[in-house]
Amino acid sequence: MSDTDHTSDFEPAAPNPDENHEPTQVFGEAEEFDLRPGADSCYKCSSCDTSCPVAEVDDDFPGPKFQGPEQWRLTQTDEDYEVDESVMSCSNCMRCDDACPSGVPLSQMHNTTRGRYVDEQMSKLSVEYWRNRILANYRTSAALASKVPRLASFAMNFGPARWVMEKTLGVTSERDFPEFATETFTDWWQARGGAQVQSDDKRVAYFHGCYAEYNTPEVAKALVRLFEHFGYQVAVPEQGCSGTPMFANGMLDDARRDAETNVASLSALVEEGYDAVCSCTSCSMSLRQEYPELFDFEGTAEVAAHTYEAVEYLRIHEDLSGAVADADVDGELAEEFAYHAPCHARNQGLDRQAVELFRDLDGVDIEDVGDSCSGISGTYGWKEEKYDYSMEIGEEMFDHMEDAEGQTGMTECPTCAMQMEHGTGYEIRHPLELLEAALVE
Repeated sequence: MSDTDHTSDFEPAAPNPDENHEPTQVFGEAEEFDLRPGADSCYKCSSCDTSCPVAEVDDDFPGPKFQGPEQWRLTQTDEDYEVDESVMSCSNCMRCDDACPSGVPLSQMHNTTRGRYVDEQMSKLSVEYWRNRILANYRTSAALASKVPRLASFAMNFGPARWVMEKTLGVTSERDFPEFATETFTDWWQARGGAQVQSDDKRVAYFHGCYAEYNTPEVAKALVRLFEHFGYQVAVPEQGCSGTPMFANGMLDDARRDAETNVASLSALVEEGYDAVCSCTSCSMSLRQEYPELFDFEGTAEVAAHTYEAVEYLRIHEDLSGAVADADVDGELAEEFAYHAPCHARNQGLDRQAVELFRDLDGVDIEDVGDSCSGISGTYGWKEEKYDYSMEIGEEMFDHMEDAEGQTGMTECPTCAMQMEHGTGYEIRHPLELLEAALVE
């Protein structure tokens, strides 16, 4: 008789615990989310450490396993334990989440531990604290700069001013600051009179984020025109920053402030039949994963369940591949593109969608430049002491881009776009811009 034919009369007994038994409380009661089950799932395989781009280049960084379950246990069991300052060297790329075979919530542990370090141990009078807070609250400085965009763009890239910022704040002078748009996206949206398409059943709320608002409104305009082309009614709700740069810098109170605004406005639209769409993969990652991990506002779960990256949403609900296969592109966007998938796209399973979508588009060739991290990771690569590490992490991507046939890059992440341009000199475009050129007359 083969093994597959083997049968057994064994029937396991049902659990029969003592009704009077009270489980031992290893950790005390806490208002924060209980991460103990996640910590217990770690069996120290070190997959997270080997996937970490920071650990690969920075010998002083102990890696995600220590920053996650090991340090979290220490903070729960030792009242006198002080969080190791190395947690601030985590770039929040979240590749460790994707690498873990046990589903340990590593980035959630990193975020909560980093927040504890900033709240309890970092001096609020230190240069590092104020530098990090300014970088984390980019939306505030960008809103001010947008009032005088040309002057702000010149001043931010003026050589002596850059030198002063590096010496006083620790913001690297090696990078060019992105230019501010002369018209923000919401100014354009209001000037055109808002939505141009009305629909009872095809409705999306656009979470445009900070960068598309103040620096690349052409991406946001492309999204609006593309969704209207497919018959969607687009709403642009009140919104703050998604919180991604705040999580990365341990500014959880700042993130909570903006998250309350975002959840309140988006959940109200979800109740009216809208889904939320994002043009930035870090924004969609924040709304759909980090919000429910870190916050418990009313409506958080509903917003997370109805949030999508924009191209992902159209691939699910429309025959986007068929439309692209029937289209062609000429003019300035008839290019050979070197595509980089952001880490936060990979974490959402979206790392191949642009390559798969555009390979059948006439007039366009697209080449994936590999699975390496770009290295900038939002604010990480803007810090003077992290700049060299960020460039070392990005070296593999730069080499692959330069070996690619085309000299135009493509990515969904605005800071990855900065790094790609900085490392290669290539112009960088967003997939939504190419889709608009192919499909919208």
